Amino acid sequence: MNRDAFRHGASAALIALIALTLAWELWLAPLRAGGSFLAFKALLLLLPLRGILAGRLYTYQWSSMFILGFFTEGVMRGWADSGLSQRIAWCEVLISTLFFICVLGFARSFKQRA
Repeated sequence: MNRDAFRHGASAALIALIALTLAWELWLAPLRAGGSFLAFKALLLLLPLRGILAGRLYTYQWSSMFILGFFTEGVMRGWADSGLSQRIAWCEVLISTLFFICVLGFARSFKQRA
């Protein structure tokens, strides 16, 4: 795959994770009826968004570690929750893994050219 494919994949995965997080915590399966404050974790996902969309290598490098927090949350809630919340948690694991793979592929493409 080329660098642009990894960049587009990372961008799409990050946007999908933002949308999933908001839908999960506000409408689909919030911890409390009417939504929960956990929706604010979507704001954290906005931190790397601009750099990911712009293709900034430094953002890709630090976001590879940053996304592991969302991966961990998905695994924990995937094991602990039940029903729809559990299925959404496993989707979070899948999307954060896809993001991580795309970020690594993008960063690696710079190393290969050097």
